[in-house]
Amino acid sequence: MPQFTQIAEVEKSIKNAPMPIYLFMGEEPYYIDLLAGYAEENLLTEEERAFNQVVLYGSTTSITDVVDTAQRFPMGADRQVVIVREAQALDAQIDKLAGYVASPSPMTVLVLCYKGKKMDARKSVYKSILKNGVVYESKKVYENTLPLFIKENLEQYGIGLTQKAVMMIMESLGTDLSRIAQEMKKVSLVMPAGSTLTPELVEKYIGISRDFNNFEFQRAIATRDAVKAMRIAQYFSTSKDASPIATVAILYGFFTKMILYHNCADRTPAGLAREIGVPPFVVKDYQTAGQYYNLKQCVRAIDVLRRVDLMGKGVGAAQVPVYDIYKELIYSMMNL
Repeated sequence: MPQFTQIAEVEKSIKNAPMPIYLFMGEEPYYIDLLAGYAEENLLTEEERAFNQVVLYGSTTSITDVVDTAQRFPMGADRQVVIVREAQALDAQIDKLAGYVASPSPMTVLVLCYKGKKMDARKSVYKSILKNGVVYESKKVYENTLPLFIKENLEQYGIGLTQKAVMMIMESLGTDLSRIAQEMKKVSLVMPAGSTLTPELVEKYIGISRDFNNFEFQRAIATRDAVKAMRIAQYFSTSKDASPIATVAILYGFFTKMILYHNCADRTPAGLAREIGVPPFVVKDYQTAGQYYNLKQCVRAIDVLRRVDLMGKGVGAAQVPVYDIYKELIYSMMNL
């Protein structure tokens, strides 16, 4: 995952040779929070933080306040740290920061956290930050990068995990990196270093059923196993956490990738993984599903999923019981 190399470089800069300005921006909030937290913990000692570390929020401050704070002198320390969280809320007035970043205080480390967007690279303020500081772009995370993130998150605690455990975590937690990291930390508190996280332990410690989840439901649909799909649907109908809309969204993503699969020119596992945008170890699931659904059936599956999605949202009809929605989904998919 490219972010990790960049993260390490930024952390090395913060710890060993702090720059006067850091801009952390982009679509993925996890890495922005990670770096801001690292700056909070490593730029000052615990004693120095009381008087020399200030956290401002873009939604409740102004550029004038940021500049005034950054230009103050530290108290009993070599530097002060000013962290501006939610700095994207100041975007409309960010040009007012140009004068400061062009000639920043050598006794201040200013950290700007731009979540959900990037600062306009054409602005002079951005160019000055790039010249006098460090810019890190936290890019959106895609499904094919999640297994490595999960694996490396657990490896830092000395814990391994199986491929099915990875898929269960991905299916349940999606691309919410903060939640994944939080769950992996909880796992580390109850599992010793050198152990392996299995589907059974995922169910025990994270609360995701190893047999009754959307990943297993998708696999049942993909292999036209109506009996297994109905059994999972019955479980879903009695679970307060089950959502037909979420299930449809997952299947929609799967069959969209199945259409890509059928149109791939490079049929090698590596080529398929690259074209579909999934981890290499998942390719076999698409190869198996390809034996049960041809291209035309995959296209028709998208139409079925759109119709069932509307049913789940109560569009054009009265509220339909959850189990009936799943039954309609299963019947329609089995008869494409």
